[in-house]
Amino acid sequence: MAATSPVSRGHKGLFAGLVLPWLAAGIFILVVAMGASGENSAIAWTDSLAPGGWMAWVLPTALFFWLVAGVLVTLSILAIRYPETPRRGMLGIETTRGDRLFIALLASGFINLAWLGLAFGPQWIALIVCLVVAAGIFRFV
Repeated sequence: MAATSPVSRGHKGLFAGLVLPWLAAGIFILVVAMGASGENSAIAWTDSLAPGGWMAWVLPTALFFWLVAGVLVTLSILAIRYPETPRRGMLGIETTRGDRLFIALLASGFINLAWLGLAFGPQWIALIVCLVVAAGIFRFV
């Protein structure tokens, strides 16, 4: 029997309901960032996306939350398409994909705070450390 694509197996609503709003939010963030940059052709990374707003939304903050939403969309699709049973890793507790994502996000937050507080160097190196730690968490926890 030939393999069929997810869309052909009746998951059009899943795609439309999860992925399309996420893509629309990304396009909205891009348009707002370009508008906040003014006449300059370069995107202003540290200019407020909502001047006078209650929160200092800048492009990196918006992209972070957009990417976290993308990970949640991906995990939701995986949970619907490929249900999993909790597994016991090196921590000795049963975890699911979502649990491991939560642990990885918490660890990344602490790594970045420590990196800033101890002035280890450029923050992009902390991002690489966070990605390595997250890969380890998803593999071994």
